[in-house]
Order: sequence, then C-alpha cells, then structure tokens
Amino acid sequence: MAGFVERNARKEIFSLKPYVPGKPIEEVERELGLKDIVKMASNENPLGPSPRAQEAVVNAAKDLNLYPDGNCFYLKEKLAEKFDRSQDCFMIGNGSDELLRLITETFVQPSDEVIYGDPSFSEYEFMTCVMGGKVKPVRLANFTYDLQAMKAAVTENTKIIYVCNPNNPTGTVVTREQLEKFMESLDEDILVVFDEAYYEYVDDPEFQSGLEYLDRGYNVIVLRTFSKIYGLAGLRIGYGISTPEIVAAVNRVREPFNVNLVAQKAAVAALEDEEHLTRSREINRQGKEYLYRELQAMGLRYVPTQANFIFLDTGQDCRQVFQQLLRQGVIVRTGDIFGYPTYIRVTVGTDEQNLRFISSLKRVLEG
Repeated sequence: MAGFVERNARKEIFSLKPYVPGKPIEEVERELGLKDIVKMASNENPLGPSPRAQEAVVNAAKDLNLYPDGNCFYLKEKLAEKFDRSQDCFMIGNGSDELLRLITETFVQPSDEVIYGDPSFSEYEFMTCVMGGKVKPVRLANFTYDLQAMKAAVTENTKIIYVCNPNNPTGTVVTREQLEKFMESLDEDILVVFDEAYYEYVDDPEFQSGLEYLDRGYNVIVLRTFSKIYGLAGLRIGYGISTPEIVAAVNRVREPFNVNLVAQKAAVAALEDEEHLTRSREINRQGKEYLYRELQAMGLRYVPTQANFIFLDTGQDCRQVFQQLLRQGVIVRTGDIFGYPTYIRVTVGTDEQNLRFISSLKRVLEG
C-alpha cells in the first residue's frame, strides 16, 4: 500500500500551497484560555450581517428539508434589478472562491498561462495549479498592481489575467487611466477577471469598475461577494457578472445545488438593506481615519487603503508581533505570507475594537 498516493494522485496537487486561514476565535480561546477575543484578521464586517439578513436566516430554517433553488432565481432577479442587466449575466457561487474554481475549470488547460499581481489573493495561483496551468505572478509596484509589467508578461499562451481591485492584502486600486491603457492593449482572446470583493468600500474617484469594460464588449468577468461589507462570510456566497455566453460556459461545470438555501435567502435580504450598507461604509471610513492618525503618531508606515483593512509596517518580526498581540486577545494577519516579514494586515473594526488594537500594538512595540 505504500506510495499509493504518490503513484496515483495527479502530479499537480503536490505543487499546491493550501490556503492558510486566519485563526478562528474559538481556537485562540482554547490555546490561550482567553475569553474576550477581538478578531481583526479576515476582513469581516465588524457590525455583523444586516438585521434583515438575520431575520431571513431564521425564517429559512423551516425549509431546511428542501433542496435549494439550483438557479438562484430570486437572487439573480434582485441582482438583475440592481445592475439593470438580464439574469443570464449572473453566476452565483459558494463564495467567490468557488467561482474562481469554476472559471479556471472552464477555461484553463495545462498549456495556458494565468497572470496576476503578487502579492494578491492566493486562490488565483491555487486554482490555476489545480488545473495544471502555468502561473505568472507579477510583483506589485508601490503596493499596487503593475499593469504595465503585467502586459509585458503576456504571451500567446496567456488565457486569464486577474485584477484584484482593491487588492488584497494591500488595499490599493489601479486607476481608470491605468486600466484604459491596459485593456486597450490586450488580445480579445484573453479573459480579464476583476476581483472586486471590496468594491463597496472604495471612495477613490479614480477607481474604475470592470463593469465598464464588460459594457464596452471586452471579455470580462467581475466578481463580487457577500462576505465582506454584507457580513455573510459564514454563509459563503458570491456572484459574478459577465456576458450570457461566458456565464453559460461556466455553468456547465457548476454543481446543481452549489449555493445553499439559507445563503440565498440572506443575500436577497442583505441587498434590500441599504441602511446597513451605508452604516457599514461609515464605520469603516471613521475607523480608517482613527487608525491612520494613531499609526502616524506612532511613526509607523502604512498603505492607504480603499478596502476595510490596513497593511502596515511594524518594523519588527511580524510573527513575533502577531504572537504578542494574540496573547492580548487581538488576532491580526501576518505579512510574511505575502512576502513582507515586518508587516501585518489589520481589519478596520468598530471604535472599541480599533482602540483595543492600537493600545495593544503600542504595548507590543514599546515592550
């Protein structure tokens, strides 16, 4: 029996780098015996989900014996109304992660190349490697996607280019002017996937959504999620917007009931709650301003963000900073996994959470 996996498993899996999630609150409580934990590592909405979404979850409980709507009809109907597009322009997934997998399964073959910024969302590399494609990460310039360098990396084998905008983990955006030059230079057989998971937080007037290029006839998919500002990360639901032809192709590899019933109901309700969306944006704006002031007063460098997190340089070994913050009950994300060994990424929280993070960080760095 020895060596069965080595002999029979697909060779691609041995090059995969499994996604390492942030530490859950329960694990920290078990490890350190702490109870008052503040999780600021995974860019979740600190306000939680919309009250309407919570009510929808409770009401959906009576129907858990039923299979979900495999076509997500009511959610697509709500999205079609929101974006003024036909329902066949939308693909719904078990989080944006599943949509990335479906897109890769649909379009990437072993000879194909996939380009993305580095560092960025690790699933671009992971999904490409699963399908045996070739990854071509392009280093960021000033913490931002270097579209000029990405264009230079294009070859006749390039199949997909990912543009994470705003980018995770840096929170930066590429501008309208930069995108115009980039998109105009690409061959029409290249699929550009705009990952806009943090779109709702953006306030930079120079930002341009990928929807603009979809409307102008480019081969584009725009990904959005309910995990961030809508506060539904625990239900795993996201969506993509593209041409009916591209959506139909991706749906060919989609499992019949890929999005659960509760997630669909909650997502519809969340889209109807504009008040919660507005409040979430405002909490994030105020939190950023407070954290900027405090980090400047501490003499720490940070990357101005268009998302709900801040990438900052502690000037010390980020693993040690992480562990010391953990002992104080504050969970953040280390930057070494992104190639920045002195940086951490912290989610913008509520006033109380932000205050606790800053006071804890001061104790760590001064101690």
